[in-house]
Amino acid sequence: MQSLENGRWLNEPTKAEASNTELSVTTDANTDFWRETHYGFVRDSGHFYAFQAQRDFTAQVRIQAHFKHLYDQAGLMVRLDERRWVKTGIEFSDGYGLLGSVLTNETSDWATGRYDGDPSDFWIRVTVQSGVLRIQASYDGQAWPLVRLCPFPKADHYLVGPMCCTPERAGLEVRFSEWQLGRALGKDLHDLT
Repeated sequence: MQSLENGRWLNEPTKAEASNTELSVTTDANTDFWRETHYGFVRDSGHFYAFQAQRDFTAQVRIQAHFKHLYDQAGLMVRLDERRWVKTGIEFSDGYGLLGSVLTNETSDWATGRYDGDPSDFWIRVTVQSGVLRIQASYDGQAWPLVRLCPFPKADHYLVGPMCCTPERAGLEVRFSEWQLGRALGKDLHDLT
């Protein structure tokens, strides 16, 4: 595992504490990341704890939180700027903790589905390699089924790290741990390890 002490905040929350092994965050009110689609608004106020990654990388983290209110969310973000980013993880919607992602290239999409594991304790992994973004999730940190595969802009470096927000309230308590950031794994698409 790598240290969680040296990230840089975009929209630092009022209450957050980073140590070598974990990042604890309590979300502020009305925080979100979204651009235009369906709702017509732009929000870039979510909490993002960023680390710089080189061209091709894999990042993963364990996330523990009790999602209770509409749009409570926590996971990982990969970001080039305010118009090009992806966030992925659990988001509370329609009474469930859903596993999903929002890919934004000028405007946002939202891809989501039921999560069969315990949404209060899960792992999420992102790999960016040669202009392709791969998202995987895990119930146990061992098996990593595919969540999404999509194009993502090529760049010399990216920002990547824990993300959380609560568009409808304040007070979601999130614990991030088991942080890893390194070279792209380069595994076969159907290699679930």
